Amino acid sequence: MKKLLLACFLAAGISVQAQIETPQPSPISKLEQKVGLTDVTVEYSRPAMKGRKIFGDLVPYGQMWRTGANANTKITFSDDVTIGGTAVKAGTYAIFTKPTATTWEVIIYNDASNWGTPRKWDDAKVVAKAVAPVNTMPYKTESFTIDIANLKNNGADIEFKWEKTLVVVPFVVPTDNKATASIEKMMAGPQAGDYFSAARYYLEEGKDMSKAKMWIDKAIEMTKDQPRFWYLRQQSLVYAKMGKKAEAVKIAKESLALAEKAGNKDYVKMNKDSIKEWSK
Repeated sequence: MKKLLLACFLAAGISVQAQIETPQPSPISKLEQKVGLTDVTVEYSRPAMKGRKIFGDLVPYGQMWRTGANANTKITFSDDVTIGGTAVKAGTYAIFTKPTATTWEVIIYNDASNWGTPRKWDDAKVVAKAVAPVNTMPYKTESFTIDIANLKNNGADIEFKWEKTLVVVPFVVPTDNKATASIEKMMAGPQAGDYFSAARYYLEEGKDMSKAKMWIDKAIEMTKDQPRFWYLRQQSLVYAKMGKKAEAVKIAKESLALAEKAGNKDYVKMNKDSIKEWSK
């Protein structure tokens, strides 16, 4: 019995020990920043100086560095951006750096699944490089820090800070292209999909059918070069609701033909059922 109790006590002790939490030496950090209209996220681990000399010692000069600790430092862009004059597609990348006493080579690498630097480096996965000068700060930064700073509508800077070292890498975001496209779309007025949605809502809610007809007719006119069977289906329902059964049947037949061509069995059945009902 004593042996059993001792075994239970030891097992309980092991269980409690497994649940103990202690601070990590290089805690994880996540930075989320909107730059213009682009979302930028940085995920990395932050080692501390702890009285050590960092660059040229803990982080050797001329060697590839994971730019932090533990797993890859990751940066994610929601849009295509430009770094060091090179276009970088939207996505998630690892940031590797090669520090020297005067410059850093900052590398955007298309594989963020490594723990530290890749065992086998693949130049084909390098999507952008930038060489940035080393600046000396008048104060020390105890914990390695990455920041998105100097925010502008069309870009910002990635800042790397540790010890008294500051390295700045600018990047450009496509704010002007996105804003201009949004403005032009708005100034051009509602699109076919807007008219379609408005007409469908009015039909479903039993509101003013004359407005529903006007809107669905506009949607059909705007897509006449590439007619859509679901638009025509909605138009036939509006016409039928207004008592225009003959016209509704004609439109439903057009929708039926397109639905059959597209292989959409649901719309084929709905149109056939409606044509039969409205033809009585």
